[in-house]
This record gives sequence, structure tokens and C-alpha cells, in this order.
Amino acid sequence: MSTKIHETACVDPGANIGEGTSIWHFCHIMKDTHIGENSSLGQNCFVAAGVRIGSNCKIQNNVSLYTGVTLEDDVFCGPSMVFTNVKTPRCAYPRNNPQTDYRPTLVKRGASIGANATILSGITIGEHALIGAGAVVTKDVPPYTLILGVPGIQQGYVCECGEILHIPNNTATCSSCSKSYHLINDQLKPTKLG
Repeated sequence: MSTKIHETACVDPGANIGEGTSIWHFCHIMKDTHIGENSSLGQNCFVAAGVRIGSNCKIQNNVSLYTGVTLEDDVFCGPSMVFTNVKTPRCAYPRNNPQTDYRPTLVKRGASIGANATILSGITIGEHALIGAGAVVTKDVPPYTLILGVPGIQQGYVCECGEILHIPNNTATCSSCSKSYHLINDQLKPTKLG
């Protein structure tokens, strides 16, 4: 399985791209980036210097990942969703020092971010969380959480497979994949077998 880079894409020297990854039309991948194996970047994506993208990630068209953004494995970024990296940008007062001005954003394994969602800088999105289309995320998101709206508010919980869970008596079994969960102190956790 070979890496596929479209002829219109610009990949700067020093970018590290994993085996089996596809980079489509009009993308720009800057130096000092790392993209894992079997990931896909749709048309017109931008990946800034220092960004880390895990394996098996899917980044849809028109997504920009700015310095300070890290995606773990199996992350989905919907079309035209937005990451930020500076809390208070000003043209007359540039804040472009990665060591002092950029706030790191972490999207943990298996999380999905819907089309046109906005993720403010300095946010951590937990494992397998689901951010709805158009949501604006202003604070950290716990694992397995469903976030909808502007500003983004928790509207429930989701299974690892993405199905919305119903949690009577603080336990749930996914109707789609049969994984089981329990709710402890408002934190959803997979039920350990054995």
C-alpha cells in the first residue's frame, strides 16, 4: 500500500507522511508535520508546521489544522470544520509565536467532529466524543459525549461506534454493536468484561 499525493498538493520538505495515506487536490502540508498511516486528507486541506495527525484519520475537504493541533488515531474531521490556535488574535498585535501564543488542542482517539463545527484553541476532545455539525466547542469535552449547538452543550452520550446511547439506571448497551457502558459521576465508561 503506497502513499498517494495528488500532483496539485504541496508537501514541504521535512513533512513525515505515513504509508497508505492519501493527500488530495490543492492540499498544503508544511514542514515538521507528522501524518500517520492510512489517513486521508480531502481537497484543499492545510496542515501547519508541527501538527500531529495519527493513523487512520479522515480529514474532509477544506479543513485547516494550525500549529498546536494534535489528532490521535481514528479521528474524523468533517468538511469545513475549523480549529483555532490563538485565543485573542489581533492583526496590529501579532500573536504568532508557537511557544508562547498558541494554545494546544488535542482530539483524542476515535472522536468525530461534524461539518462546519468550530473548536476553540486549548480544548481537549475526549475519546469517541461526537461533535455535531455546526457546533462551537468552547470547553473540554469528556469521552463518549455528544455535543450540539452554539455554544456546544452536552446533549447525551455516544457509543464507540457512534450510536446515541439511552442510559436508564446508569447503564447502557448499544443497540448497534452491543458494547456496554456504565455512567459514574457523569462520566461514561465502557464496561470491562471478565
